[in-house]
Amino acid sequence: MYINNVSIIACIFVAILGAICGQFTDVLNCFLPKHKKIFSKKNFKEYLSSATPKYLLMVIHIFLFIGILLRYGTNSVNAIKFMFLTPFLISAFCIDFKKQIIPNRLTLTIFEGGLVFMFIQGMTNINVVISMLQGMVTGGAIFLIITLIGGAIFGKETMGFGDVKMMAALGLFFGFQGIIAVAILAFLVAAVYSIGLLIVQKIRHEELIEYIAFGPFIVIAAFIVVFVPLEILMVLPFVIFSFGKYKL
Repeated sequence: MYINNVSIIACIFVAILGAICGQFTDVLNCFLPKHKKIFSKKNFKEYLSSATPKYLLMVIHIFLFIGILLRYGTNSVNAIKFMFLTPFLISAFCIDFKKQIIPNRLTLTIFEGGLVFMFIQGMTNINVVISMLQGMVTGGAIFLIITLIGGAIFGKETMGFGDVKMMAALGLFFGFQGIIAVAILAFLVAAVYSIGLLIVQKIRHEELIEYIAFGPFIVIAAFIVVFVPLEILMVLPFVIFSFGKYKL
């Protein structure tokens, strides 16, 4: 039996892998903010002594893994690439949301993985390598410029350098066009969230939050780009702002 030309057996295997990676993400969430080694016998024993199954993380990873498999198929390097990236994106979301930091070790692992996949895909298509390198430079440059300009105007850090490093690392996974889409979508999602938050705070007469972690918006935007073809994302703004008159 097949779903979108993907066998049920492959979906079951990927679902099991997703559940395992969901628990692994909890390991990342526990160790990385404390700058502890992930693959350490002592730390792993410490984790097992108090760990509980993280069913929500497992379910999220299962759905994402199966979605990636159905989106790219079983014979695609992109499927493996984005499954590898998923636990680190989810971990970045959780840690930055709670701690307002993106650990360097997390970003470096994403960067190292991106280099490996760049080498693998570059063996058959040199243009992919060029796009990935352009994505790395562009992703980092866009956020670095925004960080420097924001700091100069407001006299304080408007965006963490963790976001800059993460966007550079993600550029290796998404390439030139993909990372631009991630950047634009991240700001759009952040704008919608900020407007909604301001409205709620005004209604409840709450104090305004001075700082909102930007990492979660990057993660949401990255997953949108993973699942939605770039061809659609490129024309979607025209559809929205033309109130449906512009057809996909």
